Amino acid sequence: MVIKSEHLPITTLGHDDIRAAVRAINAKYPLEYWGAKEKRQEFAQEYFDDFLKAGFTTMTVPEEYGGGGATISQAAAMLEEVGAGGGATAACSTVHGNAIALSSIIEHGSRELQEKYLGRMVAGELAVTFGVTEPDAGTDTSRISTMAVRDGDKYIVNGQKVWNSHAQRADKCLLLCRTSARIGDAERASGMSMLMADLKVPQVTIKKIDKLGRNAVDSNEVWFVDLPVDASDLVGEEGKGFQQILHSVNAERILLAAECVGMGRWCLEKGTAYAGERVVFGRTIGKNQSIQHPLADSYMRLQGAALAVREAAEAYDAGAPPREVGRLANTAKYLASEAANAAADVAMQTHGGYSFATEYHIGRYWIELRPLRIAPVSNQMVLNFIGEKVLGLEKSY
Repeated sequence: MVIKSEHLPITTLGHDDIRAAVRAINAKYPLEYWGAKEKRQEFAQEYFDDFLKAGFTTMTVPEEYGGGGATISQAAAMLEEVGAGGGATAACSTVHGNAIALSSIIEHGSRELQEKYLGRMVAGELAVTFGVTEPDAGTDTSRISTMAVRDGDKYIVNGQKVWNSHAQRADKCLLLCRTSARIGDAERASGMSMLMADLKVPQVTIKKIDKLGRNAVDSNEVWFVDLPVDASDLVGEEGKGFQQILHSVNAERILLAAECVGMGRWCLEKGTAYAGERVVFGRTIGKNQSIQHPLADSYMRLQGAALAVREAAEAYDAGAPPREVGRLANTAKYLASEAANAAADVAMQTHGGYSFATEYHIGRYWIELRPLRIAPVSNQMVLNFIGEKVLGLEKSY
């Protein structure tokens, strides 16, 4: 029992060559591969290498910097298929790990900085994490306390970050920190800067966080104690770091939404196949409306989310105003993460007790999808954004 290809909820029209290429790579990595990586808490280096070789890890990097010059719509098609291939968010994070750092250096970095880092990043030789979240700041980025004090031709960094992905294997961190104190609510976004900071040095301590899932990609607490960073490693303008990262936010939310649609597709397809095969009381369970209707509901939710992602990606590629793209990107992220989580839950219910057997991998998707309603922005904050910026209601926080 399979869903016809022409009926699949997909985020972009066309780009069949991209989808076919990703599916060919995915076919080399069965579910057992991802189960083993999760169990051993081991980075999927072979998978990354295949995507690097195919040019997918840097496909949106402009051609002049050695990338593919692809559109967000093309990248959405690629990452949707990554999500649908069996690796869940571990696979997606493996492929897009350097994305924020790459876009930040391209958009805001000096020529010297670009020459220093971009070539190695595009070649896959340099992994760069993105350090924003802090234990006492959370969603309110303006409250970060990691401080970089200028001392001659260097900054001296002290502070802590949390939920930093890939820090176990990365050599650098694109670090958002304060270079001046927070000045009230009116100027709360000012005074933050981005630095390319070393990780594998004595002044940095990295501790892996034990997690429920997505253990093939490490998450970490990171401490910086008197870490020197060359002033030439400042990305963009001092004090404008927060405004600079906003450039990447809309693209990030669109692409994450595409990943969610892909992962939701995987859950829906697995649930539908099982419902058509599993026989109880002399009939397939898919014949029962209590099984069939939730699957149908999941299909329609994913279809709606896919259309929202498509609209957001097309607006981004057409150069729509950032405010309009923000409305569409946040809508897509919300709908896709909610639909994918619902699809995973329906797949769990459809499989019954077997959903807890690791051989089915349903539980792995269920666990790995849940954080995407929280990160990189919580869905409650998306609702706040829509309420205030779109509906014009008073700010609620």
